[in-house]
Amino acid sequence: MSFKAALVKLAIKLTPNIIVIWVANIILRGIAVLSEFFFDLDSRTAYVELTLVGEAEPIQVEVDGFAVVNDGDSYRVIIQNAQANRPWLNNLLARVVGKAWEIPQIPQHQAQIELIAELLEGESQEKLMN
Repeated sequence: MSFKAALVKLAIKLTPNIIVIWVANIILRGIAVLSEFFFDLDSRTAYVELTLVGEAEPIQVEVDGFAVVNDGDSYRVIIQNAQANRPWLNNLLARVVGKAWEIPQIPQHQAQIELIAELLEGESQEKLMN
């Protein structure tokens, strides 16, 4: 792992969830309120709980197993498992989970995509999809 990727990984680990929630709520003002957030690069898990403006019940989304795979000329993102507490969102997630989705090549963002790929590097596409 490069020095830059190791530094970003350390920053992600050391950032308190309360700061992430605070910043997200500033950005999402008028759309949603983020109440819980958890993200772990090592175990490849994420959990988000947010309430859309005008809704009474929060939406909970849990993601387990995600990676970015370099297949030579392009990068692909793979999510192994994801579930939510809303049926419509589970149906949407079912269409995304287990598939390798190509990340579009944008020349001016290539360095950032490579850094993200290094942080979320997966073993192999076949292993992740099983």
